[in-house]
Amino acid sequence: DMFWDFLSLTPESIHQVTVLFSDRGTPKTYRHMNGFSSHTYKWYNAKGESFWVKYHFKTEQGIQNLTRQEAEVMKGKDPDHATRDLSESIKRGEHPSWKLEMQIMTPEQATKYRFDPFDITKVWPHADFPPIVIGRLVLNKNPENYFAEVEQSAFSPGNFVPGIAASPDKMLQGRLFSYHDTHRHRLGPNYHLLPVNAPKACQVDNFQRDGAMRFDGNFGGNPNYYPNSFGGPEPKLEMSDPQFDVSGKAGRQKYDHPNDDFVQAGALYKKVMTDADRDHLVGNIVDHLGGAQKRIQYRQCAIFHKADEDYGRRVAAGLKLDSKEVARLAGMSAENRAKETAPGAYEK
Repeated sequence: DMFWDFLSLTPESIHQVTVLFSDRGTPKTYRHMNGFSSHTYKWYNAKGESFWVKYHFKTEQGIQNLTRQEAEVMKGKDPDHATRDLSESIKRGEHPSWKLEMQIMTPEQATKYRFDPFDITKVWPHADFPPIVIGRLVLNKNPENYFAEVEQSAFSPGNFVPGIAASPDKMLQGRLFSYHDTHRHRLGPNYHLLPVNAPKACQVDNFQRDGAMRFDGNFGGNPNYYPNSFGGPEPKLEMSDPQFDVSGKAGRQKYDHPNDDFVQAGALYKKVMTDADRDHLVGNIVDHLGGAQKRIQYRQCAIFHKADEDYGRRVAAGLKLDSKEVARLAGMSAENRAKETAPGAYEK
């Protein structure tokens, strides 16, 4: 109930829900799936020019997925099959690879674009911003010690090198803080000194000292404050990312960008998916949404209907819901739809 209650009250989730409940939500192996930054990031150069970008890692092994039925069997037969497949393929010398493609948007384009470029629930259509191939990622070595190289690893979207910076994406801004908090809780305050996490090309000079598991020299007798007159590290402003304009009133307010939350999910369903893809999508949703309360089923089906009428109609039929009632709910505002599907609705 809670899963679908949340999604049905956040219509901006519909595109991701459609991806998740398609066969793309159950990839056959890690080697046969794409990877995406999802967030928008900033690239900048020595001239002070900056651009908004999205990362796409496209598998060179081809996309392969499991159906709902195949995934059900596999989770009982071998729940670690994807990890095992990746390790064994590398061991055989069949090194999996991905093309790195970038979408690039200028700040001027961002101010006029029809979708909020910093909204993680929206994609940038390739027709508007064609992906540019810039490199490859190849996995050619397995960990020698699982604990040291896997369990102790700490990834973070806040670890940047000069030339890359964060965007105003609100979810990314939250993750910049939360990942480090999680790492400190899981691995300790000096997790960044562990060999798997430490930078390879240079030493990080800062004023962080002491704490559990501090196994280097702790910067010796150097001062741990700034500014100081003992030759301690200093911030290099020339390495900071370029400034950008902001406007409007600062305060707590509801997000109100005029995004269309449904057009991208509708295009995915109608124009990208095959008949088989749509059959599997509807079956996967009906199988899962069928366990929720009837009122929540109606509310979520109205969201599907707003993305594409056939989409909503087929899910409603699978759940044995009244398609006319689904269409009526779809014509309401989100606020009125929530009121119409409050606890107690459709219980008779």
